[in-house]
Amino acid sequence: MSLKGLFNARWPGVALFDLDGTLVDSAPDLAAAVDQMLAHLGRSPAGLANVRNWVGNGSGILVRRALARQIDWAPPTPKDDALFKDAMAIFYHAYQQLNGQQAVVFDDVKGCLAHLQTLGCRMAVVTNKPDQFVSPLLKQTGLDQYFEVIVGGDTLAVKKPDPAPLLHAMEKLGGTRGTTVMVGDSAADISAARAAGIPCVAVRYGYNFGASVDSLGADAVVDSLSELL
Repeated sequence: MSLKGLFNARWPGVALFDLDGTLVDSAPDLAAAVDQMLAHLGRSPAGLANVRNWVGNGSGILVRRALARQIDWAPPTPKDDALFKDAMAIFYHAYQQLNGQQAVVFDDVKGCLAHLQTLGCRMAVVTNKPDQFVSPLLKQTGLDQYFEVIVGGDTLAVKKPDPAPLLHAMEKLGGTRGTTVMVGDSAADISAARAAGIPCVAVRYGYNFGASVDSLGADAVVDSLSELL
């Protein structure tokens, strides 16, 4: 479905994109950092398949999922919090070195972004990834040239699925609810877009905690960003 179909045959003036699982397959780097953290703590590796399912709510929740070995975890105790702080420090140190080393841009992403740029569409990345890792990854993958605004997981006091990061980026780019679209790969992206009152496109090739995105209420679901053109 072309993006024009969401705006009465007009192209969007502003497009907001999730990063991990939408623009870039960053799971190999994240998994390597998680496994380094677990090894440092004397635990067995989580592996790439598990980490793909745990990505999407920010590094803190990713680390908690890795420590619990599952997507849900029990409420933390004081002992858990001490372990969590140590684990976060180890993970951040590891990921600082690994960020972008194995990450690859998904097929058709650059073509889509370049086309939107030629149409005058202003674009932002809105991600739950900690701020310090976003710009280096965009630069490493050559995507930095397309985005005027970056909203990371630490930019505001809240993350997706809260709509505030989307509204913040939209306002920065001069967009309105009638001219702005969100493109993401997970329930967090779709929920944030619906709460913000803007259309949302979901991609099937992303992470979404190991579940299908087809029934989550996105305005369109695609297998490739090329379909949006």
